[in-house]
Amino acid sequence: MPPTRNNSTRTPTRLTVIGGGLAGLTAAITAAESGARVTLHESHHTLGGRARTAEGTYRTNEGPHALYNGGPHWTWLKQRDLIGPLAPLPPVEGTRLRLHHQGRLRRTPPLAMLKLLRRKPEQAPMEADFMSWATGEVGEEGARAAAHYIAVATFHHDPGSLSARFVQERLRRATKLPPEAHYPRGGWASVIDRMATLAWNLGVRVETLSRVDNVSTANTADTLAALSAKGPVVVATSLPAARQLLQDDSLQWESARTTLVDVALTSRRGDLFALSDLDGTGWIERFTTQDRSLAPAGQDLIQGQIPLSPTESKPDGAARADHLLDLGFPGWRERLIWRRDSVSNGRTGAVDLPGTTWRDRPAIDRGDGIYLAGDQVAAPGLLSEVSFNSALEAVTLALTSTRLDLKSA
Repeated sequence: MPPTRNNSTRTPTRLTVIGGGLAGLTAAITAAESGARVTLHESHHTLGGRARTAEGTYRTNEGPHALYNGGPHWTWLKQRDLIGPLAPLPPVEGTRLRLHHQGRLRRTPPLAMLKLLRRKPEQAPMEADFMSWATGEVGEEGARAAAHYIAVATFHHDPGSLSARFVQERLRRATKLPPEAHYPRGGWASVIDRMATLAWNLGVRVETLSRVDNVSTANTADTLAALSAKGPVVVATSLPAARQLLQDDSLQWESARTTLVDVALTSRRGDLFALSDLDGTGWIERFTTQDRSLAPAGQDLIQGQIPLSPTESKPDGAARADHLLDLGFPGWRERLIWRRDSVSNGRTGAVDLPGTTWRDRPAIDRGDGIYLAGDQVAAPGLLSEVSFNSALEAVTLALTSTRLDLKSA
């Protein structure tokens, strides 16, 4: 069961959360359960951040909306009944996952890649790049295929150039059987809505269309300094937004840039569930395989996720997505009902270069009662787990520091 609210007679700590995405809502709920008086500011009119789901006919997400059950956030969400109904995973034998390798669609990865999956993450050195280490373990073919496959969990155009430890950890989890990935019915928005309801029931004051910057908020004359003077502040925004808000140029870390291609097609029996490009980096997934609520009856919603190099543009990524659609969904152009191309830029989470780990990312405790949460800060985890873990740590540090200050006063 989740913790109950603190019923102590002492004056509750005031805590401000800036940002209403997964990290911000996790921080707000955790602090409120500990007895803090929490105000959350969100600059948009809806909560969710990168976890928002589009309203309208096609329920698209900014990238995949899978939750991995191997991380601590799964237990935390489940204890609070926040996950909700899950879309059933297709049987392994019926998933129709295909791998584009050496110019052909295959059912199974190369044997060398399968051998690499047996290596434990601790065997992969964080100092070396993944491609060099994996080539030494299983040869170039298996190393390259594995590096390209894990783009689905890194969004990076060249995962082989990243830390071997970083990539191997994600490769092992992304290829587990049975799969760790589960899909909340209705997309991320269903989870966010339940989190927002719980926050409200715990007494969190949620202010949308309330942009906090280094000058003022939209609705008050409080500066960031004034907010932190009243109690700890958890900045749960993207790293670029936090850098601007805190005027701290040290808030830098590697991320990735990805073209997202969403298409709605007339349904056709026999379409693939997913296609992974082992000759390049790209992933195509038919989300309505699991969750028919994401598109109208008789239609399928498909998303292509194509990592972009620094020299590539959105049209370059879209062209690569079209090529994969041609391979995996023959005749898709004649069945096309709707399409949207976009770029996710710097919002794809942290990637660790050789010689670095999550501990080297921007620290959560920024001093002067300011704490950082999000997917590019110093916390472990896969994809959204970084936001979750950093939010818990930020609140723990904030409330512990405040209570120590009160004792010493």
